[in-house]
Amino acid sequence: MPDIAPYGAWKSPITSDWLAGQSVRLSEIILDGEDVYWLEGRPKEGGRNALVRLRPGGAPTDCLPPEFNVRTRVHEYGGGAYTVYDGVIYFVHFKDQRLYRQRPGEMPEPLTPAADFRYADFILDRSRNRLIAVREDHTHNGEPVNTLVAIALDGSGEQTVLVQGYDFFSTPRLSPDGRRLAYLAWNHPNMPWDGNELWVASLQADGSVGERHLVAGGRQESIFQPEWSPQGILYFVSDRHGWWNLYRWTGEAIEALALRPAEFGVPQWLFGLRTYAFLDEGNLVCAYTEGDGFWHLGRLETASGRLTPLDLPFTQYSWIQAHGRFVFFLAASPEEPTGVRRLNLETGVLETLRYAIEISFPKAYFSRPEPIVFPTGREEKGYAFFYPPTNPDFSAPAGELPPLFVRCHGGPTTASAATLNLEIQFWTSRGFAVADVNYGGSSGFGRAYRQRLNGAWGIVDMEDCCNAALFLAAQRRVDARRMVISGGSAGGFTVLAALTFRDVFAAGTSYFGVSDLEILALETHKFESHYLDTLVGPYPERRELYQERSPIYHVERLHTPILLLQGDSDPIVPPNQAERMFQAVRARGIPCAYLLFEGEQHGFRKAETIKRALEAELYFYSRLFGFSPADSLEPIVIENLPDS
Repeated sequence: MPDIAPYGAWKSPITSDWLAGQSVRLSEIILDGEDVYWLEGRPKEGGRNALVRLRPGGAPTDCLPPEFNVRTRVHEYGGGAYTVYDGVIYFVHFKDQRLYRQRPGEMPEPLTPAADFRYADFILDRSRNRLIAVREDHTHNGEPVNTLVAIALDGSGEQTVLVQGYDFFSTPRLSPDGRRLAYLAWNHPNMPWDGNELWVASLQADGSVGERHLVAGGRQESIFQPEWSPQGILYFVSDRHGWWNLYRWTGEAIEALALRPAEFGVPQWLFGLRTYAFLDEGNLVCAYTEGDGFWHLGRLETASGRLTPLDLPFTQYSWIQAHGRFVFFLAASPEEPTGVRRLNLETGVLETLRYAIEISFPKAYFSRPEPIVFPTGREEKGYAFFYPPTNPDFSAPAGELPPLFVRCHGGPTTASAATLNLEIQFWTSRGFAVADVNYGGSSGFGRAYRQRLNGAWGIVDMEDCCNAALFLAAQRRVDARRMVISGGSAGGFTVLAALTFRDVFAAGTSYFGVSDLEILALETHKFESHYLDTLVGPYPERRELYQERSPIYHVERLHTPILLLQGDSDPIVPPNQAERMFQAVRARGIPCAYLLFEGEQHGFRKAETIKRALEAELYFYSRLFGFSPADSLEPIVIENLPDS
């Protein structure tokens, strides 16, 4: 029989040590013939991104010496940090942001100068012996300059600007004959999911750009992942009809493939994202979601537009690649962690090449996500995944309701997935219920749902998180007196707004969250420097709105204990955001704590930081709610809390 213990005090095998020390972050699958490559972000190695290769019949091996960290800082979020052709690896080293080349059996050699340039999103122009890439130029005062450049591979390091004149570029793609270059471009204040443009430029014999043609896109149309078919037809994803659907451009007209209320694209926070890949001219394999938060993988016939779902056990797919009869992708399910998968389309055999974490305990400890739809108070629906407390070794005393942990994702234009998130399981296996909220503005539910946040950041997201909690409390599935809210980055801002402007939660934790929208607008990096024009209003014309929505200007309305966690090297949300909030809350006598982590940027990557942050949050709630965790936790100093 299970032991009886209060919610929050259950002993769990999902420990902070195990989470921080055994997991890796998998991303960026790339194929080179029959070889498959991917990146592993390793907390135990200080968060280094290691490049891993798997050859047929072999085992995964590291490709680069351990001092190299494959990560680009273009747009600060990176992605598209490497590529491979015929065994030759081209990659960006995080420390100096230079582009390197590693030939088989040799050490990496720099291809670009030791200057303040950053590079991403590479494509090999084989006939001209050069790489085409996005370059971000930080060598001068003022805003960095983004261009598409050609980087000579003859050892000279010569760089030629091919396309310029827009604030941002991404996704350069060469046609199979090497005569045309497709790319995406956009200007402030748009983000790529708001609106961008798909261009095709002809390339002259000397490699210079000739005539250019605007294929699709604009201020109100978002284009994602242009890709040439084997025969040179340009495919792309567009939300011109309200959902990110697949289209193709024949050179004369744009044709829709399988129009439906489903998303075949995702927000372009990173370079190199791929949701589809060609099997041959007549077939492609694609990931899509039909507005319920669950993703599928399907086979699309390009002539008829017929989409056939593949019978696979996963609910999330990303980084799709294909070669011959094999499809490679990252995938996860509510019971399976993220893994590099290989599917044989002829035999149906599915293999896992690498797990993000190896799980050695029973699946009975996992709480499964239940999709919920809740009223938002604006005559609209909101979406979340609800995870009940789950631990086969424990049950709660009769009549006790569990505390609720509301999780608000970052972005804010990203989404929570119905997959095995072990940080969520950390809480549910200790006796917390979790609501993972896809508030208005989240992706995966169509363009109109994304645009609910336009002009309303700090209102719609905050209200949706509050309403999700109140919905569950009204159903008596959680304890209304013990509801907490936690989130990072944009989610951290939502936390601070909910604690300041509403009286729903008993406590909250902000991971590198925004407290002052005006400071964010003035100090953040180029990629997001005008994002708030859309989410809040044009600055400085609507400065009053920025102050009206910023928790730091309304601390007198905050009465709720708060924990602030921050990296000292964060270029996106600098530490002054958390520090000012902490000082103001402490001065008001509200219980609060602040932890600053050395060497951490936007998103914690080091094992010791991940462990400390999780344990600090658990300790914080245990002191406020009066339960004794089964874990041995290092205390934190909680200001204004007696006996702390």
